[in-house]
Amino acid sequence: MPEELISIPEIAAIHARHRSTIHKIISRLGIETLQMKREESRGQKVAYLSQADYSLLKEVLDAASEPEIDNENLALIPGSFYLVQLEPTYDSGRFKVGFATDVGERLKKHKTSAPYASILKVWPCKLLWEKTAIECVTVGCEKLHTEVFRANDIDSVLRKADAFFSLMPAPKM
Repeated sequence: MPEELISIPEIAAIHARHRSTIHKIISRLGIETLQMKREESRGQKVAYLSQADYSLLKEVLDAASEPEIDNENLALIPGSFYLVQLEPTYDSGRFKVGFATDVGERLKKHKTSAPYASILKVWPCKLLWEKTAIECVTVGCEKLHTEVFRANDIDSVLRKADAFFSLMPAPKM
């Protein structure tokens, strides 16, 4: 039977730390992660640790000072909701939506698979709102992949997003 694995997002939530902090400690300890796609990660690759590696990491985290964030406020992390057109010239209706704390960095990652991608618009957002915003702005669109859709009219997606975020309070940054 394969060893139980624990994901980096799970570790971050358990220890009330940002995922980036967890990754930095893992790197410093020389621990290698296993990248896997699982159903609970909505088709995205997520880093996992073995229980043995997690035990080592846990010792370091337990010895550290106060948590960076509390679990109740984890979903309230401010950032941005973005609408990215993936192929503006050849497939103008294909787009990606999602949440990011750093949209510029997120766009760089998208450009590895969609080099002509461009940001159409960004709205202030809380992580908690991401799934609801996606459901709202993609009504009537064809789902192609995780957070990737095709619309007959990209401007209608933009209008729906503008309408959604006009109703939401401004997140505290």
